[in-house]
This record gives sequence, structure tokens and C-alpha cells, in this order.
Amino acid sequence: MQHNANRKKTWLTVAFCAAALLAINLIFFHQKIPLIVLIAFILSNILIFFFLLKFYSDKILLVRSALEHQQEAINIIDAENKRSQEYNLALKLKITRYDNLKKLIEDLNSSLKLDVVIRALSSTVYTLISNSTGIALFYLVDNQYQKLNLVYSIKDDGDLVVLSKEGDIFDQWVLRHSSQLIIENLKKDFRFDSDGISGQNMRSVLSLISSPLISNNSLLGLLRLESRKDHFFNQDDLRFLSLVADLGAVALENSLLFQKTQDLAIHDGLTALYTRSYFIDRLRDETRRCQRLDQHLSLMMIDIDFFKQYNDKFGHIVGDLVLKKMGILLKEALGEFNPLLCRFGGEEFLVMLSGIDKKKSLIIAEGLRQRIQDERIVLRRQDTHITVSIGVASLPLDTKDEDELVQKADKAMYVAKGKGRNQVCSA
Repeated sequence: MQHNANRKKTWLTVAFCAAALLAINLIFFHQKIPLIVLIAFILSNILIFFFLLKFYSDKILLVRSALEHQQEAINIIDAENKRSQEYNLALKLKITRYDNLKKLIEDLNSSLKLDVVIRALSSTVYTLISNSTGIALFYLVDNQYQKLNLVYSIKDDGDLVVLSKEGDIFDQWVLRHSSQLIIENLKKDFRFDSDGISGQNMRSVLSLISSPLISNNSLLGLLRLESRKDHFFNQDDLRFLSLVADLGAVALENSLLFQKTQDLAIHDGLTALYTRSYFIDRLRDETRRCQRLDQHLSLMMIDIDFFKQYNDKFGHIVGDLVLKKMGILLKEALGEFNPLLCRFGGEEFLVMLSGIDKKKSLIIAEGLRQRIQDERIVLRRQDTHITVSIGVASLPLDTKDEDELVQKADKAMYVAKGKGRNQVCSA
């Protein structure tokens, strides 16, 4: 405002001087004045004019300089305001994130179920860091084979398929280094070949952050966020992801231990097949389901022939090896039929085949018997073979009651043993 007033004052001064000169010139021109005086007068007017012009120009320069200084001050204030706004926004985001940690801790403490813990961790970072865009991936580490298994994912594109179920080059880097990873722009990251990666992976990734979940110096899994935009993630995002991973590692370890305890409770310690009590509970539920849907269900009762002789000849330790081998053979031979396998007791095994009628189950049982008979087993450096007797019963053909179904399969198995063993009989 003051600069505009100064400029207006300068213009008024020049205008006043010009008007005065004009008035004086008019007075002189109406009088008879010698030529030399007239020339001197005109020259003096010209000098006065240039003096006023220079005076005005200096004033303009001063005004412009003052304006530039003011504009610079304004720019500095604007930049400070912008930084202040960005800082306030970042602070507000941090407050929001860390406020949500309380809810996350409550969710993690509310359940020991593995899937609940994994979902809570994944959804928290996906919402608070990725703003529900891009992809969140959760891997568990298979310590036996030292590989990753993708167990959960969140995607903003429902049609997108994650092909790298065991992790890609970025996940392997985190697994190998047991360290956090941030990639702000994949095309400019010298650690990875972006062209080679894009050729192997169908989805577009330009930036990502990943953090391992480590508890008691043991790598349990890793949590990863990725975006199709470059520079989407920053160091604050990585720090928050790491904090969530640290909190989640403890909960994850507790969940894995709880799951292992549950698995031990329902699995036979020797063969890793289901226990008798768990199998009967599942059989009861599956029987109700098949009856409701008008589907078939078949049972195989399997007994190892002359098993006592193996114990007497080779000892109980070798007998245990035979039982373990039997469990492996059942899984390998029947895997395509999605069976429920159980060590019923001693050397007896039960197999449940849902949705399979009696005719087909007899064919499957015969194939299983032949597979077991052909299997070579080395016991104390001696080649040997085992055989089994199998009894088959099905519902609704043989009965509609699950307890009676087990009894009929058991009777059919004893019929097979009575006929000379190493054969399949039906109820």
C-alpha cells in the first residue's frame, strides 16, 4: 500500500513540474525576448525535464527494489507456512497412526488364532500406510525348507493375481538379510534389475517397503507393502511398518505356538495323522453334511497284516518306522481324493472319502492295497514288504449312522483278514 502511495506522489510531482514549465513557456512565448535568452531558457527547461525524469526513474527503481524485497519476504513466509502445514499434516498422520496402535494391540491380544493375527497386522499397515491402495502381502517362513509361503494378501485390484507365492527377489533379499527394505523408485535402484523383474512379474511395482517379523532371533515371516507409484513410501512409513512388525512378531510367535499345540492335540505323534477322537468328531459333522446334500461318504478300515511279527523280529523301534511309513503311503496314494486320515489305534487306520460312492471307493481301496504291497521297505538292511487288509463301508448304501458305518467297515476288514489277508472286502 505504501509503495503505491509513493508512486502516486512521484507522478503528481512530475505532472506539477511539467505544468509549471508549460505555463512559463506560454508566458515567454507571449513576450518579445531575445533569441539567446530564449535558447538558454529552452535548454534550461530540457535540463529540468531530464532531471525530473532521472528523479522519477530513481524513484521507480527504489519502488521496484522495495517491491522485490517485499515479495521475497512474502515468498519466505509462504515457504515457512507450507513447511509448517506439511509438518502439521505429518504430525497429524503420525498421531493417527500411533493412536491406532492401541487398537492393534487390543486386537492382537484378543485372539491367539493365527489367521486373526495375520489379518490384523496386514489390514492395519494397509490402511494407515498405503491408504488402502496398492498391495499388502504377508509371508510366513517355512523353517524346515527355508522358504516363504504367502498366507494372506490385500489388493485394491480384485482381478490381480499374485504369482510369487514363495516370494520374489525383494522378499528373498529381506529373508537373506533379515533386514528392512525400502525402494522409492525401482527404476533407479541399483540393487535390483528392474527390467528383469518386470519380465518375471506381471504386476507393476515402482515402490515398496518390507519388514521382517523377528522374535527371539528367529525369522517368522515378513510384511510387505507395494505401490504402482514411485516415491509413494518414505522413511517414516518404513519406521512405522517396522514398529508394527515388532509388535506383530510376538503375537505371531504366540499364535504359531498355540497352533502347534492344537495340532499336537489332534494329530498322532508318531504318524502325524489325525487322532481317533478328532476323526470321529469330523466324521460326525461330515455325515450330517453329506446327508443334507444327498452325497455319498465311504470309510476304509485298514490293518497292517502280521504287524506283531515285525515287532517281534525287528523290535518296537522298527515297528514304529513301519507305522510312519504307512502314514506317508496313505498321504501319497490318496492325496488326490482329499481324504481324512486317522490312526485308529495300534496298527489300524481309518480313511474317510467324502463324495465318493462304494463302487469307486472299492476301486480306490484296491489301488491302495496294491501300492502298499509293491512298496519296498528296508528294515535293518533287509528288503521287506508289508501288506494290508481293507474293509470298506459307505453311506447311505450300508447305513445312515456314522457309528454303525465305522463298525461295518471294521467287520469288513476282519472278513478280509479271515479270507487270507492282503485283500479288500466290503460290508
